[in-house]
Amino acid sequence: MSYVSPEMIAQARTVDLFSFLQAHEPGELVQCKGGTYCTATHDSLKISNGKWFWFSRGFGGSSALDYLVKVRNMDFTDAVNCVNGVAAMPSFSSIPKQTVKKYDHICLPRFNFACKTVKPYLLSRGIDEGIVDYFIRKRQIAEADKNGYALFFGKDDAGNILQCSIRATDGNPDKWDAGGSNRAYSFQLRAEKEPQTLRLFESAIDLMSFLTLEKQAGHKLDGIYLSLSGVYKPRGRLEDTKISVALERCLEKYPIKRIELHLDSDEAGRLAAKGMMAVLGECYEMRYRPPPFGKDYNEYLQRKNEQEKGAKSAGKNVR
Repeated sequence: MSYVSPEMIAQARTVDLFSFLQAHEPGELVQCKGGTYCTATHDSLKISNGKWFWFSRGFGGSSALDYLVKVRNMDFTDAVNCVNGVAAMPSFSSIPKQTVKKYDHICLPRFNFACKTVKPYLLSRGIDEGIVDYFIRKRQIAEADKNGYALFFGKDDAGNILQCSIRATDGNPDKWDAGGSNRAYSFQLRAEKEPQTLRLFESAIDLMSFLTLEKQAGHKLDGIYLSLSGVYKPRGRLEDTKISVALERCLEKYPIKRIELHLDSDEAGRLAAKGMMAVLGECYEMRYRPPPFGKDYNEYLQRKNEQEKGAKSAGKNVR
């Protein structure tokens, strides 16, 4: 059958991937956690809430028809007929997996956890002292011996340092990742064992600034707070936006349902947020939450602190 009617296409689009595989290839379904499944052929292709997303390739869909066309590279007409039961299920032709990038041993400068320069620097940015001390105790913040620069570590579950963002503390804007950093393991805080909310930031300082604001407001921490160490500005179509490997890893590892994008309010932050929502919006509840004013959350925190300090001073003068 070489022709499919609009009614046949509409019918095919109502069939979700889980139901389709359960009926035709139950052996392809592998339960991960709760109601989340992956396929036996591609463990990074996750199926949840009637939708699917292939994390290693950066795309997904909302139906079995999307899967057959995008993953199995079937002709659209054949895929419609297959889903509707008109044509037989073709034998699976395995798609070569992406080559996994191998990371050399990370090259870190000599460092210490005394943070005699780094701690005052972070406090001068308005970040709460208790929060700074927490990350130093957790060995996620250190100080370079040579120049006093701040080191923000990303670790694996065993506590090994796999990523390091370096930030100047002497007033210049220099910041970069240490050589050999695996950006899938970025600076983060996990507040729950089974987190359902993931909060994204462009830097470790923005992440800690947001935590400070939450502490000031008396809010309880929830989910995962993840620094992306920068964002990818979409090139061309929003649907082709590259997803951060750190974000990809969190979505694969935890039962995330909601993603809060606490990115900058500038053009790069806005476009990055639009791109992420275009790629992931069908699979997750997503919201772009830039700072109420200022470019980023640290600027907002500092300006807010200054306003409150000014208001207190004015109140004392009135008395």
